[in-house]
Amino acid sequence: MDTGRQDRSLADAVMARSGTNFKACYQCRACAAGCPFVKAMDYPPNAVLRLLQYGMTQEALTCKTIWVCVGCHTCSSQCPMNIDLAAVMDTLRLMAVEEGVAIASPHILDFHEEVLRSLERYGRAHKLGIMLRHKMSTKSWFKDLDVGLKMLAKRKLDLWPSKVKDIKEIAGLFQCYWREAS
Repeated sequence: MDTGRQDRSLADAVMARSGTNFKACYQCRACAAGCPFVKAMDYPPNAVLRLLQYGMTQEALTCKTIWVCVGCHTCSSQCPMNIDLAAVMDTLRLMAVEEGVAIASPHILDFHEEVLRSLERYGRAHKLGIMLRHKMSTKSWFKDLDVGLKMLAKRKLDLWPSKVKDIKEIAGLFQCYWREAS
């Protein structure tokens, strides 16, 4: 790794904003072993932490991994050092957007925003609706069709969304979010 491009102050900002001491990571790779999406990542979660440990924050901000991470907390629950990797990934995504960093995966930010719209609309994620709206915006109807059909067959996709009881409370949270985002 090219340690000539180090920015420890930005790495410290990631640590402060995420509330996580990623310097405690000793590269056991338990997080990567538990991650259900590691095969789609350019770096496993522990390698992103290593980039931050080396002060290579720009590399961490531009990697595909931070956008592939779905925040399921499997990595965090596997970590023997109790590092909240999901919080680090969230922080890196926010910082990447704030700094206007080119996003490594095309359309991934649109996908994340579609998830947020589903949460705003129903109070929970309606996966089928998210997937269909994302497919409409990207015009990639048949990409991942096999995965979608498998999910339908295993009843992992609800045809109709379910709503939380107090949707007005959820809507109030999103009014603040969309105001800050614009």
